Amino acid sequence: MSVDLQALYPKLISLLLDPVFVVDRHNLIVFVSDACENLLGYSAEELTGTAITDYVHPEDQEASRASIVRVMSGQPHRDFRNRYIHKDGTVVYILWSAQWSEEDHVRIGVARDVTALRHAEEKLKFLAHHDPLTGLTNRSLFNDRLALALRAAPRQQHRLALLFLDVNDFKLINDTYGHAAGDRVLCTIARRLELCVRETDTVARLGGDEFVVLLTDIQAGDAVTQKLEQIVEVMTEPLGPDFGGINMPSMSIGVACYPENGEDADLLLSYADENMYHQKGTSR
Repeated sequence: MSVDLQALYPKLISLLLDPVFVVDRHNLIVFVSDACENLLGYSAEELTGTAITDYVHPEDQEASRASIVRVMSGQPHRDFRNRYIHKDGTVVYILWSAQWSEEDHVRIGVARDVTALRHAEEKLKFLAHHDPLTGLTNRSLFNDRLALALRAAPRQQHRLALLFLDVNDFKLINDTYGHAAGDRVLCTIARRLELCVRETDTVARLGGDEFVVLLTDIQAGDAVTQKLEQIVEVMTEPLGPDFGGINMPSMSIGVACYPENGEDADLLLSYADENMYHQKGTSR
């Protein structure tokens, strides 16, 4: 028994999980499979006759048009990624495989939704450079930023400062109220520190109850002192009632300034660390 493959093609296309697009030389959609409704939220009837570029994310328009030119010149593009805007306004990440059919004067493309993959990649990238509990910069990224700032400082004649912060008696909070409560306190400290700095500065958690702040481009002579006073004031504000009676712990803060206390990362970190322990001993 012979099989009419010609008649089967529409049924096969309708079964594909990846949408199929057929676009003419003027970028108008002449056909799209039913799977596109899951991808972009529009029915095939809504999309047919409209320009496919109307749905491309504004920041990806230039790259998308370059890919179109490439495909229409006879070079298939099977690994192109761009973003589209879903009917509900959300962003969809798409991996394309497309080629030009000179015989039919149309561009044929198959679109794969890689939004979940993209978000997973972004999460892994974020976790590689940030503390998983507080979301602050981690030690690795902080070291990179400190090294970059130190390289730029002599050329730009900038002063820098490192603030090394240690939470006093934090173990007592964990032992008394549990680690979950301790984690909430650490996250509160992280958010308060972020409110004290500029976008050009960096707040990092080095581990445990140790934090460090990198202040860049210090202009005024008393800027570091003012920043210390601001941090101390913010950190003395009580925790909210939802913390169940936990008192906001005090902090010991060590300071190291570039170039006065050192001109490389190791010297500055060591100086700030020693200064912090001196402050902790004095407070006790």
